[in-house]
Amino acid sequence: MLTIGLTGGIASGKSAVAAALARRGAVVFDADQIGHRVLQEPETRNELVARWGAGILEAA
Repeated sequence: MLTIGLTGGIASGKSAVAAALARRGAVVFDADQIGHRVLQEPETRNELVARWGAGILEAA
């Protein structure tokens, strides 16, 4: 299986490329989406804040 990693700055087209690949049948793993979903779990969120501080929840 071929694995492709998409990297780049904000608004560089990563999501557009991922969507185009998905339309062609690629499996897309969106780590950002998974991370946001995991942060909705109170236990996980509390553990992360306890370990690294509330600053990790601030938007960049």
